[in-house]
This record gives sequence, C-alpha cells and structure tokens, in this order.
Amino acid sequence: MKALPYVGMIVAVSGCAGQLESLGRPPDITAPGAERPAIEQPTPERVALSPPPPPPSTVHLNASLWQSGPKSLFGDRRARVVGDIMTVVIEIADNAEISNSTSRTRTGSDSVTVSAAYGLPDVADVVLPGGNTLDPAVEATGSQSSTGDGEVSREEDITLRLAATVEALLPNGHMVIRGTQEVRVNFELRDLQIVGIVRPEDISRQNVITYDKIADARISYGGRGQITNLQQPRYGQQILDLISPF
Repeated sequence: MKALPYVGMIVAVSGCAGQLESLGRPPDITAPGAERPAIEQPTPERVALSPPPPPPSTVHLNASLWQSGPKSLFGDRRARVVGDIMTVVIEIADNAEISNSTSRTRTGSDSVTVSAAYGLPDVADVVLPGGNTLDPAVEATGSQSSTGDGEVSREEDITLRLAATVEALLPNGHMVIRGTQEVRVNFELRDLQIVGIVRPEDISRQNVITYDKIADARISYGGRGQITNLQQPRYGQQILDLISPF
C-alpha cells in the first residue's frame, strides 16, 4: 500500500511523456508508403496469394490510329493488378431502434392445519410456549414481481471518399485493398483508413466502389491532436475509475 502513490506517479509521468512530445506543435503525419498497423488486413494471412498477372499489353495495328488496352480512349481503366488505385465511397446512414419490455408477477399461498391427531393439538397447547398452537400448523405465503425495460437508439451518418491501392490478388481473382488518408488542420489531424476485399465486377466504369460491396471491410475514422486530447479524461481519472469499487 505504501508503494501505491509511487506507482500512480510513474503511470502519470509515462502517460504525460507522449503529450510532452506534441507540446506546442501539430501532430505528426505518417510518411507516404509507411506501414500502417492500425487496422488488421482481413484475409491474405488465411489464403495463399497468387502472383499478380502481367499488365495487359498495348497493341498497335499496322496503319491504324486505334490503340487498344486500358490507356485507349474507350479502354477499361478499372483497377485490376497490384498497385492499381480505385476510389472508395463511404456513405453510412444507419438508424437502429430496439425496445424491450418485460413484466412478470407470481403469487402463492400454502396452509396446513392439524385439527385432531390423537390429541396432539391439545398436548401442543400445553407444551408450546407463549400460547402457540397447531392451528394452523404450517402456513406460507409468497409473492414475486419483476419488471424490466430496455431501449437502444443509434444513429450514424458518415460520408467520405478516399483512394485505395490494390495490395494483393486472391486465387479466385478478388483483390485486397488498403487505403489511408490523413488531413491536418492546424493542431488537429483527421485519420481515415480502410481495408477489405473487393470483386473486380463490383467496380464501376468510373473505377469507384462503394463500401457496402467490400467484404471483411475494416473502416477506421478518427483523429488526434489538441481537441482530441481535451475530450479524453485525464490519466488520474482513468486510474481512479479503474480501481474504484464504487
């Protein structure tokens, strides 16, 4: 118990160390192409990846101005190989309401009377102290009542767009994509990340896919900075909430 204050001081100092690094300056932006282990890649660890197919070649016909391939005027520019980029549109407008009500009541009553059993009640009237009798011999009454109400209400509205890169190709032709986006305004950084699996046929001709067509989607939208720090409880308060039994 004597060491508890010192432990609290060590935790508080270690927690403030990260805050001191960003004192008086905006949060750092992740370098482009750096590893982002914040959200887990869904499936490449569970399946064997096939080598990416070679990019489609451009064919020029003799004595012709027509150029075939993805770079032609009417070519298919949708992402298809590792390294290609597509646009992901995230439009979430969810509303959920759940309400439950439960009511239960039970009442029971039992009574047993011994009026004559070989003169036992007369003997009991003399033997039992305080004028107790066997009339009734046993009596029990019980009553139980319970009521429960529960309600859940949730509303989410998110509209975002970001570019994602094809990271791997699965044996069935599906693509694993990952996209990150960071925007810093003054001393606040907004961080958006998405990982998932898409089918090539779900990508539109504009090379755009919506979030509801991404399997195993992992979407992270948050931020860090001075405003985020002010919205978080202090380390001392978090420790007290953790150890307080009340």
